[in-house]
Amino acid sequence: MGDGRGSLSEEALAVFTRFFLNVCIDQVTFMEGLVQPDRLRARILLWAEEEIRMGELPSKSGSILEAVLYRGELPRGDASAITGNSERQARRIVSTMLEKEVLVSESPRAPLRLAFPAALAERWMPGLFPAKPQ
Repeated sequence: MGDGRGSLSEEALAVFTRFFLNVCIDQVTFMEGLVQPDRLRARILLWAEEEIRMGELPSKSGSILEAVLYRGELPRGDASAITGNSERQARRIVSTMLEKEVLVSESPRAPLRLAFPAALAERWMPGLFPAKPQ
C-alpha cells in the first residue's frame, strides 16, 4: 500500500472493504424486498390495463410498456410494429405516455425508456415510501 505502515494498513483495508461490501449487500437486499422486482412488471401492466379501461391511456399502451420493460428501451420506430397500429396511431400512444411521464426519451428521436413518476410510486412500488399520516 505504500503508506509506510506495511501489513497492518493492508489488514485494516481488508476489514473495511469486507464491512463496506456487507453493507452494500444488505442495502440491495433491503431495496429488493421493498421494490419486489419480480412483481413490478405485473403491477405496471395492471396499472396500464386499468388506465386504458378508464380512457386515460390509448389501447395498446400496455404493449409498448411491456416491450420497454422487457428490452429496457424501445426505438420509437418499433412502436408501430409492437402495437400493430399505423405509425400515426403509434406516435399518439407514445405521445400520451410521454405526457403522463410514464415513458421518457432524451430527444424526439431517442429510444423510449420507462420512467418512474413520483405520482405512481405508491402504485408501482407499494411499501417503498412510508404511508402518509391520515
